[in-house]
Amino acid sequence: MRKIYIPDKVNMRADAVVIGGGIIGTATAYWLSKFGLKTVLVEAREGLSTFTTAASAECFRAQFTEPELAAIAKESIEVFENFAAFTGLNDCSIHIRQQGYLFITDEEKAIPDLKAAVEQQHRIGVGDTVFLTGEEVVKNFPYISNAVVGATFRQKDGWLSCHELTQGFAKASTAEFLLKTKAIGIQTDAQGVKAVATDRGVIQTRLVVDAAGPFAGVIGKMVGLDLPLELVRRQKTYIRTPKTPANAPFTIDLVNGSYWRPEAGGGLLGWVDPDEPPTPPLENPKGDYEFPLFCLEHCSRLTPFWAGVAENLKKSDINVSAGQYVYTPDGQPIIGPVEGVNGFYLNCGYWMGVMVSPATGRICAELATGKMGNNNNPFRLGRFAETSAKKGSSFLSGH
Repeated sequence: MRKIYIPDKVNMRADAVVIGGGIIGTATAYWLSKFGLKTVLVEAREGLSTFTTAASAECFRAQFTEPELAAIAKESIEVFENFAAFTGLNDCSIHIRQQGYLFITDEEKAIPDLKAAVEQQHRIGVGDTVFLTGEEVVKNFPYISNAVVGATFRQKDGWLSCHELTQGFAKASTAEFLLKTKAIGIQTDAQGVKAVATDRGVIQTRLVVDAAGPFAGVIGKMVGLDLPLELVRRQKTYIRTPKTPANAPFTIDLVNGSYWRPEAGGGLLGWVDPDEPPTPPLENPKGDYEFPLFCLEHCSRLTPFWAGVAENLKKSDINVSAGQYVYTPDGQPIIGPVEGVNGFYLNCGYWMGVMVSPATGRICAELATGKMGNNNNPFRLGRFAETSAKKGSSFLSGH
């Protein structure tokens, strides 16, 4: 049986249909198929993880102060660390690099917050995060400026290959993945969801998962939903240079929101622009020509070697890409059933999708198959009508 393909025409039945072929959708399809459901995923593009997932910095961390986020991050990192054994794909490598996450600051007033974050992480089970003084930072990471006065660090945070992770979940599942197949409507009847209409035909089903990333709101409107999602463009740039320390951690300047990490032959840099306006979902987000210069300027503030790199750059040494992060009012994803539309489930609202995809795919599948009750689900849509939904305190949503 073909598993990942472009169909000529679609006319089939499925126990579950997942809309969206990024890492979230693919992980959800993996879990649904593992729970015994005949699962079909539809992806409008020509390949899996070719949209928002491909635009990510491919990083993961457990440094969250929100208990719910810390729990799903820890579970997901355990999957990353043991991915071949977890999937049964002995020849599958996701190229995991656990070189750490280093949050740095040169502002003394921030030190109490950093120490409090470490203490909170220890309370909720992330016991290996440490606070570093400025002297300890420079001793361990000599390319960091002496101006740094403190940092938090966790060695087991890091990055991986999103492409290999997504393909691994797809290969390890029994789901079918239909490429260049766009969902254009969701049909309902008195029982709830009854089919997904695509531009290649119809899939009969009683269970649909909206995992469409920036287009999750568009899919939601097909069943009358107005989801509380805000889309913001985020850019990153690859800089080719031999000067990047190969063993460096993912390094974030807490003051200006810039970050960098090693990448083959150079470095990956980014900056969370606080003035970037929300936008509608974009089919092809573009990066700005001047963005690499902003990144280099911001990153060199506390990592001085980037200033020297900037002096000798050629245009061919630079690549810019962009995607859209999706934010909810409390910064946490929306997972689970929708009241009033039987059979319609959500797995969306991510700025940290790669980091938590294994755990949230499982949660969504357990909710959809009745293995977990929605009352025990901290990510339920209904929380926004309750007093429990409030913005968390983790550093820099978007890293």
